[in-house]
Amino acid sequence: MNDNEDLITLKVPAAAEYIDLVRLTLYGLAAKIGFSYEEIEDMKVAVSEACNNAVLHAYGDMRSRAVLTGASVPQIEVRFVKKYDALSIIVKDEGSSFDAAAAAKLAQPVDGQTIDELQAGGLGLYLMQALMDDVIVSSEMGTEVVLTKRLLRSGDL
Repeated sequence: MNDNEDLITLKVPAAAEYIDLVRLTLYGLAAKIGFSYEEIEDMKVAVSEACNNAVLHAYGDMRSRAVLTGASVPQIEVRFVKKYDALSIIVKDEGSSFDAAAAAKLAQPVDGQTIDELQAGGLGLYLMQALMDDVIVSSEMGTEVVLTKRLLRSGDL
């Protein structure tokens, strides 16, 4: 991290009801930086997808077992890196890893299918890529998703 960057770290339980805390934190920070309402809404959708993936896929069974046994619920770490001209959001879990490159190779076009024939799910990564300027997925010890949105200032045009 550079001297001109600020780091805000948030750890939340890997449960759907805590994703709103991540979204609220993102909203407050992105508004202070100067992102537009539409850009903030795009970032909120993208970070929700990244967090949902951690809740549903990384910790699925671990969460249930923790509740039953009284063990601590797994955590999602979200780091916001505020830069002069961008905001990066890093969503990290330590659950089951996800191989984004392999999943992308298995993806097939949906040409010629009716809505009833489409399978739900699996579009989160593509949605994140469509809404953010840069998306990097690392899968070593758990999964880390780095979402970056660049800020266009009026002098940049």
